[in-house]
Amino acid sequence: MSRILMVLTSHDQLGNTGLKTGFWLEEFAAPYYVFRDAGCDLTLASPAGGQPPLDPKSDEPDFQTAATHRFRADAEAMAQLAATQPLADIRLEEFDAVFYPGGHGPLWDLAEDAHSIALIEQAIAAGKPVATVCHAPGVLRHTRGVDGAPLVQGRQVTGFSNSEEAAVQLTEVVPFLVEEMLQANGGHYQKGPDWQPFVLRDGLLITGQNPASSEQTAQTLLAALSE
Repeated sequence: MSRILMVLTSHDQLGNTGLKTGFWLEEFAAPYYVFRDAGCDLTLASPAGGQPPLDPKSDEPDFQTAATHRFRADAEAMAQLAATQPLADIRLEEFDAVFYPGGHGPLWDLAEDAHSIALIEQAIAAGKPVATVCHAPGVLRHTRGVDGAPLVQGRQVTGFSNSEEAAVQLTEVVPFLVEEMLQANGGHYQKGPDWQPFVLRDGLLITGQNPASSEQTAQTLLAALSE
C-alpha cells in the first residue's frame, strides 16, 4: 500500500483585495479519491495544521465535479481534511510520495515555507515522486536539487499559465506568476490550451497545468509509484 502525503495551504487572504483564498476544492477532491480508490494510505498536512482554508470561489456551482460532490457527502473525508497535521511534524520517511493541490493560497505560504521546501528537496533526493497541480507548482520556487541548482532547472514542467491567470484577473494580485517563475528558474515550461487537462512528468517531478489536470496529475503519480 502506497503512503501518500497531501500538503495543503493555510493561507486565506487573496493579497490586499480583502477577498478570501485557500486551496481549490476540485484539486484536492479529485486526487484524494484517485488515491483512496487505489487503496493508498493518505495523510493530510498544512503549515498551520487543522482545517485548511477553502477558496470560496471553488465552492461555487460552476466548479463542482463528481469528486467534489462525493467529498461533500463523505463525512470521513471531511473530518480528515479538518484535522490536517502541522507540516513541521511530518517525517518524510513515513511516505512514498507527496502531492500538492493548488488554489492561490500556496503562492503565499507554501512557496516560502522552509518545511515544505525541505520536504520536496528531500523527497526528490530520496527517489520519491512529488506532484503539484495548477498553482501548486509555485511551491517549487525556492527548491533546489542535490547539485544546488534550482530543482526545476532543465526539467519539463507546467503550471497555471499567464493567460489563465489573466483570465481570472489576478495577474496584479498574486505575489508571482507560476509560468514566469518556472521559466526564471530554468524550467522548460510547456502548456496546453487554457483550462484543458495538461500534465508533464520529468523523472520524479510531476506537474499539472490547471484544475482540469488534477485527476490526471494524481494518476501520473500513481503510475510513477508503480514502477
